[in-house]
Amino acid sequence: MKLKYTYTLFTLIMVLYFVPVNAQKTSKIKKPAAAKTIKKQPAKTIARPTAAKKQTDARSLGEAAAKVSSRDTVKKGGGGSGANPPNGGSLSEEIVVTTAYKPVLADAVKIRRNPDLEDKTPFKAPLNYAPLDKRLERNTEIKQLDAMKMPAQQDSVPLNNYIKVGAGNLKTTFAEGYFGNGKDEALQVGGYFKHIAQNGTAYYKQNTRKDQIGVFGKSIGDVNTLTGRIDYTNSSNYFYGYDKYAPPAALQLAHQYFNTISGEGEIAKNYKDVENDFTYALKLKGYAFGDRFKARENNLVLSGFLNQTINQFYTGLSASLDLSTQKDTLYSYNNSIIRVNPYIKFQGTDYKIDAGINIVDEFGFASRFSIFPAAKLEYQVIPKYVRLFVEAKGDVNKSSLRDFFGINPFLGQNIAIKNSVDQLDLTAGIKGTLAPGLGFKAFVFRNSVKNMPLFVNNFNLAAGYNRFMVIYDNGTSRVNGFNGELDYKASDDVDIFGNVVFKDYHMASEAQAWNLPKFKLTAGTAININNKVKITGSLLFRGLAYDRTISSSNLPNANSAPVTTIATISSFADLSGGIEYKVNKQVSVFGHVNNILNTTNQSWLYYPDYGFNIFGGASFSF
Repeated sequence: MKLKYTYTLFTLIMVLYFVPVNAQKTSKIKKPAAAKTIKKQPAKTIARPTAAKKQTDARSLGEAAAKVSSRDTVKKGGGGSGANPPNGGSLSEEIVVTTAYKPVLADAVKIRRNPDLEDKTPFKAPLNYAPLDKRLERNTEIKQLDAMKMPAQQDSVPLNNYIKVGAGNLKTTFAEGYFGNGKDEALQVGGYFKHIAQNGTAYYKQNTRKDQIGVFGKSIGDVNTLTGRIDYTNSSNYFYGYDKYAPPAALQLAHQYFNTISGEGEIAKNYKDVENDFTYALKLKGYAFGDRFKARENNLVLSGFLNQTINQFYTGLSASLDLSTQKDTLYSYNNSIIRVNPYIKFQGTDYKIDAGINIVDEFGFASRFSIFPAAKLEYQVIPKYVRLFVEAKGDVNKSSLRDFFGINPFLGQNIAIKNSVDQLDLTAGIKGTLAPGLGFKAFVFRNSVKNMPLFVNNFNLAAGYNRFMVIYDNGTSRVNGFNGELDYKASDDVDIFGNVVFKDYHMASEAQAWNLPKFKLTAGTAININNKVKITGSLLFRGLAYDRTISSSNLPNANSAPVTTIATISSFADLSGGIEYKVNKQVSVFGHVNNILNTTNQSWLYYPDYGFNIFGGASFSF
């Protein structure tokens, strides 16, 4: 490496030396006529000077050059100058070299950087990779949002117990209470009671009363959840109805009451947001029902389901065993049903499909085997706003004494028992959200019902008998209609809701759908004026309904057919409202007004509801 630098420096010195010498020689050339021999100075040996010696020589040469420059070293050929020289314009001239040319070389610029010969290898840490063994999925479908945990506030901490009592103008007495063990996420136990009684003034013995009491419990484990309850209900009324324009000489005012004890228990697997989850549930429930006139009904239902999730598929099986016995003075029936419903469900980003069948086997006093469709489709027309749905289903509706008396408490004895069949119920509609806080649901339906049950009067007012009975429309009835629901939550303080139902009946054997109105509207609102005052209101409008009256009196002879007349039950509107004032965290006072319009509302022929009535009271939490 050093030898290379030496050759380079030597070459540079030779170039700088010879090039000026050649230039000097060129400048001494004369014309041939006046050539002179120039004596040369003996050559001197040039030793390689040190750095200090180079600086001294350069300084001496500079001074000498300055001295030489002050003398005229050119001997000119004439004494003139300009255009007419004295020598007649001869171009010959003599250049006298007074000293030997000594070139000055500047110090070479050297790179003062030596290579680093040490071998340094950078350290590289070993890399360990642990890839996740998980399949990539497209999570583009709508998922339920996790609720954000709100910070605990003093006013939002629930209290364990609650009691509410009140009284009104129709000798109204009202009381209810709820009791619990407190805030425990794993165990909830408690009980409740309810009481309400009223005595009307429009009719004699227009009295009703209803009492309820029960206990409940819920235990949430790591895998399963257990729930259970036991309830007892007692209600009573009188048969006070009659035609005021033709009052009977005597009325069979009997005191009717109903007793029901019921209970249920359920075990269900807790929901977990995991792939391919297997879920199940099993429930056992039953009741014992009876009235004053020896009507009895016992019911026990064992039901459950199994469901396996496979990606976007849900496949499962639900089944139930419904055992019932029904008794009265003229019959004792065993009316039981087995249901099996296998199904498969598909769910995607914009659709949801439920496909299955409902297998029903009736046994007991009647035997029948049926298979019905059980299918439903939902499709998202406008994402996040509007969904279109269609449904087709069918089932057997078991006749139940408890259900019949719950709808019409003025029924007589020995109610006819016959199961009706929803052969095919078709539904199509839309649901969703039109704007923030404005939800809706609207659909049209067409039902085919075999042996539809109807309530009709069985009056014999001449004898003071004013009871109802149950008949069945023999054949297949058609029910077409429209159902619309609207709920507008303008803010946390204002909520308005409504529901409208319109039905068109095409009966198989009966002239009318007795005591079934074709139009019904329910609406309500709840407004929080501030954090202490809350106002509620509700509206019920029921359209026309019809009942039949069969009379065999005043006929020409005993073989004459009875005369059937149609009685019209007028439409009515029932407007109610309430107000509640929160005195503090524990105490509130309330007031409620029913039938503000004071209309004569008849839900059943000759059995009007209560007129204008008001009651109020207070509630206490602890």
